[in-house]
Amino acid sequence: MLSCTGNQKKTTHMEKGNETLVCMETTMGNITVKLYNETPKHRDNFIKLTKEGVYDSTLFHRVIKNFMIQAGDPQSKTATDTTTLGNGDVGYTIPAEFNPKFFHKKGVLAAARQGDEVNPERASSGCQFYIVTGRKFSEAQMVNMENQMNDARLETVFNTLARKHMKEIYKMRKAGDTDGLMELQDSLEAQARAEVAKEPALKFTREQIQAYTTVGGAPHLDGAYTVFGEVVDGMDVVEKIENVGTNRADRPKIDIRILKATVIE
Repeated sequence: MLSCTGNQKKTTHMEKGNETLVCMETTMGNITVKLYNETPKHRDNFIKLTKEGVYDSTLFHRVIKNFMIQAGDPQSKTATDTTTLGNGDVGYTIPAEFNPKFFHKKGVLAAARQGDEVNPERASSGCQFYIVTGRKFSEAQMVNMENQMNDARLETVFNTLARKHMKEIYKMRKAGDTDGLMELQDSLEAQARAEVAKEPALKFTREQIQAYTTVGGAPHLDGAYTVFGEVVDGMDVVEKIENVGTNRADRPKIDIRILKATVIE
């Protein structure tokens, strides 16, 4: 197994204009990522956990072809073949750091998190991360995805408002008050549209469209998960991991382990 030191470029996040490099020695080869300075909370946390050895011996516990490979669950260090993984953490979350410069093109490093229903602020897991593999899209597919994502945003806001009226809704349903239900639905829809209108509708930039139609990625995740780095060496290893056989829980049938993660300084 090759070491992470070698002839890699040496840099630290303290050096102006440079980005920190972290090398992960895995059982399938080395992956080196650079961490973006524009997402300092995620950068500093990843550096901290790497230096503390939190990622050493963890598994890539969730792998989905044409989507991503996920790791960083501390519970995976000693997991058996039947252990359910993906819920492990380090006792805290990281505030979201969305930056329009960074999106889910193939090869980026991003933070996993809990869903919107329990995590409306979209705070990141303190430790779990994923590397995007994704797939390529046509421009027509990108336009269609824009529409779907904007519709989904409206639906999310509507459902959030509706949950605040569940007792009222149950009461009207029990009484068979169809008119009341329709009136409430119309009111909530109007409120949801007004709330969504406070922010511009999602529209992919030319840079995003260029990347997703040529390199590929996972555009449906944009604006929902924090992207904080990218692979600079070892994308072939990422692709090898992506193509392993998995079980129904998307866990590789053979353990793929991060043997050691190292900050290159």
